Amino acid sequence: MKEDIREAQLLESFATLADSLVVGYDIVDLLQSLVERCQAFLDASQAGILLADGDGGLDVVASTDERAQLIELMQLGPDGGGPCVECYLTGRAVSVPELGLLHDRWASFRDAAQAEGFRAVHCFPLRLRNVTIGSLNLFRDESGPLENLDSVAAQAMADVATIGILQQRAVAESDVIRMQLQRALDSRVIIEQAKGVVSYTKRVPVDEAFGLIRAFARSSQRPLTSVAHEIVERRLNL
Repeated sequence: MKEDIREAQLLESFATLADSLVVGYDIVDLLQSLVERCQAFLDASQAGILLADGDGGLDVVASTDERAQLIELMQLGPDGGGPCVECYLTGRAVSVPELGLLHDRWASFRDAAQAEGFRAVHCFPLRLRNVTIGSLNLFRDESGPLENLDSVAAQAMADVATIGILQQRAVAESDVIRMQLQRALDSRVIIEQAKGVVSYTKRVPVDEAFGLIRAFARSSQRPLTSVAHEIVERRLNL
């Protein structure tokens, strides 16, 4: 019975993600919904998404909390490298069921992830045909492999997100893809600034600040990025 409920929740997640792919949808909000559903239903303690810009540089565009974002960001520095980046570079899923067994490979990532309490990480490429534009990354506080159903569902969700980002445009339209990806990354910068403003003014943690911003955007039926712009420009006080 419990497994039937879980499968029903996964199907509902796919339906919700598919319904969000409408004209004018907010890419960042779509990806945030994706990582939150992965955290809830795919045996993940935290989840995050790395997305490439038009030049192939990676950045964190969505995460369930600051812990996951920190671990993803540290892989992008000069001493970085890790399974999330490897997944993007190879276009293949990368699974590390026991971080302690990495030894010298990705030592900086291993140490930082374990310091944050993570014991395993599983990464799935955001890909369309032969083009990979990022990675969906699931972090777990307990070691061990993902169940097969979870792995299949995670890759399927990553595929839905990829379709959403590219909005069913041909991969050959590189200028359009670059513009869409850059817009998503630029939007995330504004949202991070807005989180800081609300966190400071409301005297609440950053994660709670983001929840307030997102709740206001949804209740007012406005794009998340537009609300963030007004907060940063001090034209809106939550």
